[in-house]
Amino acid sequence: MTETVTVGGLKIAAELYALVRDEIAPGTGVDPENLWTGLGAIIRDLAPQNAACLAKRDALQAQIDAWLEADPSRAADPAAQQAFLAEIGYIVPTPAPFKVSTAKVDPEIAQLAGPQLVVPVDNARYALNAANARWGSLYDAFYGTDLIPEGEGTEKGKGYNPARGALVIDRANAWLDEVFPLTTGSWAEVESLAVDGGQLQLTGTQGATALANGDAFVGFNQDGDRLAQVLLQHHGLHADLLIDPSDAIGAQHKAGIKDIALESAISTIMDCEDSVAAVDAADKVQVYRNWCGIMKGTLSVAFNKGGETLERRMNPDRTYQAPQGGNLTLHGRSLLLVRNVGAHVMTEMVTTEAGEAVPETFVDGMITALAAMHDLKGTGSLRNSRAGSVYIVKPKQHGPEEVALSVHLFSRIEAVLGLAPKDRHHGRGAPHHGEPEGLHRGRPGAGDLHQHGLPRPHGR
Repeated sequence: MTETVTVGGLKIAAELYALVRDEIAPGTGVDPENLWTGLGAIIRDLAPQNAACLAKRDALQAQIDAWLEADPSRAADPAAQQAFLAEIGYIVPTPAPFKVSTAKVDPEIAQLAGPQLVVPVDNARYALNAANARWGSLYDAFYGTDLIPEGEGTEKGKGYNPARGALVIDRANAWLDEVFPLTTGSWAEVESLAVDGGQLQLTGTQGATALANGDAFVGFNQDGDRLAQVLLQHHGLHADLLIDPSDAIGAQHKAGIKDIALESAISTIMDCEDSVAAVDAADKVQVYRNWCGIMKGTLSVAFNKGGETLERRMNPDRTYQAPQGGNLTLHGRSLLLVRNVGAHVMTEMVTTEAGEAVPETFVDGMITALAAMHDLKGTGSLRNSRAGSVYIVKPKQHGPEEVALSVHLFSRIEAVLGLAPKDRHHGRGAPHHGEPEGLHRGRPGAGDLHQHGLPRPHGR
């Protein structure tokens, strides 16, 4: 039988209790006993509402099943389906127009369009790979995939193939021509790059040229007297040209560009739900421990690859000299969100004193928010949200009642953790087949704390 600790009307698996007490809570200013007491009150007050929402789901599904069984041809009649779903309350009326305002939202959520990854947070190596996927090699993407077909003499092979590398460089130059065009000529003709008076100067086989958009040049770095990096920007995303003529690959490029590091996966969902099989307290402890390590910036993992032991940890930020003086620092990792489990999942890692399972999403919300307070308080050397927010993805919200319950749940969690809201703005729920997600909160005691529903951003 699993050993438990009883606090606040709850029985908590001993290993989860110890994790919160010894690893997650220290440094947050939150008393673990108060946390469990607060969670117990939340479960007593809100678990019946959660159960009612799930019962409504079941009732709606039963009506839909019966309607389709009565006349299977209805499955091919979208108009009849929409009318029926509205009749039973699955599709709700469109509310009156309203406005939603937000504060402390990072640009990766509010402004930048870019790829988003989803990764199981219980696998530390995968989680670190995803967090570090903000910057990726364009050369590797071309070389290692079928974007460049393998022909005779241009196969990938086991080692570096200079013939294939030449095709990669040609393709990369064409990409630069498309995204960062020059006033005259092509990147394939560029033989040298230099920075003079805050301006990027390029010289090619046809003489001097420049970027068609001079504002695209936003940073650089020197290696002694040699220009080693040129940072370009397009639509808020960056490309870092890595220059080293002495490198085997750089020697193949006329200007010595050995690689182009692209800002790629600008955000990542660290998943506690669909991609994770966490079935008991031991599994969930690993999920919470990894998420806490990520929020502290301390998570690392050692693994064997090709007979060599490697260690992976979170990448640092990237710093450049700004063209007009001073430094420019860019985020070195994806902006990280954490997805809690859905409202339908019950857990026995925390139960009532009577031994009844409780909604796991309530526990997820409390523990993942607690761990994220390390980022808000800056207890580690790395930061996730520069705006001072925690991003919790709340999945599978079936209608306005469930959205309202989530808003209430996070209000209660904020109160327990000392993240008291000043103003709150939230919209009404979408139709039942909608999936509003993405609750965020601000820095403790720093003012506005807002919750808002966002559609899941696949391929933004």
